[in-house]
Amino acid sequence: MSSSDVTGSSSPAGWGLAAKLFTTLVLLGAIAVMVTGALGYFRARDALEKAVFDQLTAARQTKARQVETYFRTIQAELRLLATSKMVVDATREFRTAVDQLDRAGAPPELRQRVGDWYAENFIPGMTRTLGREPALSDYLPVGGAPYYLQYHYIVENPNPAERRKLLDDAGDGSEYSRLHAIYHPLMRAAATTVGFFDFMIADPKSGRLIYTVEKQVDFTTSLQLGPYRRTNVAAAVARCSIADPSAICLVDFASYAPSGGAPIAFMAAPVIAQGVVIGVLVAQLSNDEIDNVVTGNRRWRQEGFGDTGGAYLVGPDYLARSGPRAFYENRDSFFADLKSVGASEEEIAVIQRYGTPVLHQRIDTKASRAALAGVEGTGEIIGYRGVPTLASWGPLAISDVKWALVAKIDSAEAFAPIAELRRDLLLVGGLAMLVVAATAAWLSRALLGPLRDLTAGVKRFSAGDYATSVPVRTRDEIGELCSAFNGMVKDLHQKNVVIENKNRENEQLLLNVLPAPIANRLRAGEERIADGFAEVTVAFADLVGFTALTSEMPPHDVVMFLNGLFTRFDVAANDLGIEKIKTVGDSYMAVCGLPVPVANHAERMVRMAIRMVHITREHAMEHNVSMKLRVGVNSGPVVAGVIGKSKYIYDLWGDTVNLASRMESGGVPDSVQVTRPVYEQLKDQFVFEPRGAIEVKGKGKVEAWVLRF
Repeated sequence: MSSSDVTGSSSPAGWGLAAKLFTTLVLLGAIAVMVTGALGYFRARDALEKAVFDQLTAARQTKARQVETYFRTIQAELRLLATSKMVVDATREFRTAVDQLDRAGAPPELRQRVGDWYAENFIPGMTRTLGREPALSDYLPVGGAPYYLQYHYIVENPNPAERRKLLDDAGDGSEYSRLHAIYHPLMRAAATTVGFFDFMIADPKSGRLIYTVEKQVDFTTSLQLGPYRRTNVAAAVARCSIADPSAICLVDFASYAPSGGAPIAFMAAPVIAQGVVIGVLVAQLSNDEIDNVVTGNRRWRQEGFGDTGGAYLVGPDYLARSGPRAFYENRDSFFADLKSVGASEEEIAVIQRYGTPVLHQRIDTKASRAALAGVEGTGEIIGYRGVPTLASWGPLAISDVKWALVAKIDSAEAFAPIAELRRDLLLVGGLAMLVVAATAAWLSRALLGPLRDLTAGVKRFSAGDYATSVPVRTRDEIGELCSAFNGMVKDLHQKNVVIENKNRENEQLLLNVLPAPIANRLRAGEERIADGFAEVTVAFADLVGFTALTSEMPPHDVVMFLNGLFTRFDVAANDLGIEKIKTVGDSYMAVCGLPVPVANHAERMVRMAIRMVHITREHAMEHNVSMKLRVGVNSGPVVAGVIGKSKYIYDLWGDTVNLASRMESGGVPDSVQVTRPVYEQLKDQFVFEPRGAIEVKGKGKVEAWVLRF
């Protein structure tokens, strides 16, 4: 029984009354539970999402106001300091003192000691920053004053590098040191009070940083000719060298060599005396101060950002301008997340080296792109860590820079209450479904038990168990149906045995008439079978003298003699993969290369011809008769197909077939005669004798070769 029969017979039983009753009850319960749960879930999710976005937007707007207020405040304080008498006097007097030192120059031994200090202390750090050793000359100061002052306030400073600013008077007796002892404590206190990392005063005429609080290697260097002429601090001084008391110049973060290559932002204001710009007051902004404003002094939970939320700044280059929360809370996890989203080892190493992701971490997300384009909005995005994130974004109103602020929280945390609600709904729904399913199962078993037995019996029968039977439990209509089923199964089993035997007989008969692939195509429903084959080998064989030999033999003996010979031919053909086409009288026709193509069809057919000649000799000797076989072989294209309706025959047509027949009829007894196509393919494997051109009916002269034995 076929698989389609099994499927067809089992489907109705699978949807019997028991299944329909059970399914109906379960579906009703499932629909009620699912509709109620889905409505509650989606409404709760929408409400929570709106509340989260509202909270994020409120937090972002508050944070934006805080950042903008911070910059407005430090701008006002810087402008106020730039107009103060202290800064104006200090600028005028420091300019004069530096000019005096510049004119005086610096002794060679002092220059040498400054150069040695750079080689020992500054160049190694720049080598680590740049990944290569820079030329010392690229960073040495230019002029007498820088060498003199850097020697006394940097090289000979008794304090460590981070505490150089504590030195008020270098004790060298210079006018500069006298002024420094007066103004430096005031300037240092002002920088600390306002929250600037460093205060610097630049001379717009010479471009020199004539004063700095921190005394880094930019101290007294020229921003016009010195090593830092292309830095953002030089840009700030150049922009603010204007006689406008209200001018404030803010330059974005950039790598700054005097700070070890760390990202630094600067703010500048002109120092004006009697309408003339005598200097530029420059503040080096503190990264920590900006981070404290953006992160709320790392109090994310108190500001309503939960466990994963926070805010960060992004610049127009899509690089961070403040550190994300993960950087401060769990740096190992932060770096692992960066690596997982494709950050390079070099990028991670730079962040680790400088201790800040500012200007080193790329944050190119939907939120940062929209905010930098000046668009405010909210939505679920894939954050910089590669995880789904709910975010609120918008631009910042800070003059001279184009920054964006993004407030975010991981979707998993934001929707945690929804996930918990979903689990509760699934649990309640699952329990409800179990109750419904148990009730439906009980009803099905109690009301439809006999039908279930009958259904099981039908399934067993359809699966091939023809000896199955079902118990007759009742005497009602269902009991009669079970009895009828048992009788039907017994009767069908007997008839099925007869049908299967007949099918096997028919199958064998069909395979005796047609090749197996052709028979399969006929069984599949193909009605017209006709195929073209580009290259096959056809052979015709004919018994020489068979008519005279059998003229006096009884018909039975003739048939037995010929059947024995052709049966041996059939065995040889089966061994060599050759398809017998037909026999006509004492003629035998075969082909190699169809219906399944083979590469060496000519070789197989010639070997078949040789075996047929030997078989004929043996058969003649066994029956004590004189009989020879003549074989003709040709290769080429043919057309093959099935003809007939009631009596099938698989036959070949074409010039290849006709020429093979002529090779046989014009051949030599007890030999194999082949055409040029066969000869060309097998001349290196068999010894052929050229027969020359022979006359072929319908073809004229045709070359032939003979394989003798």
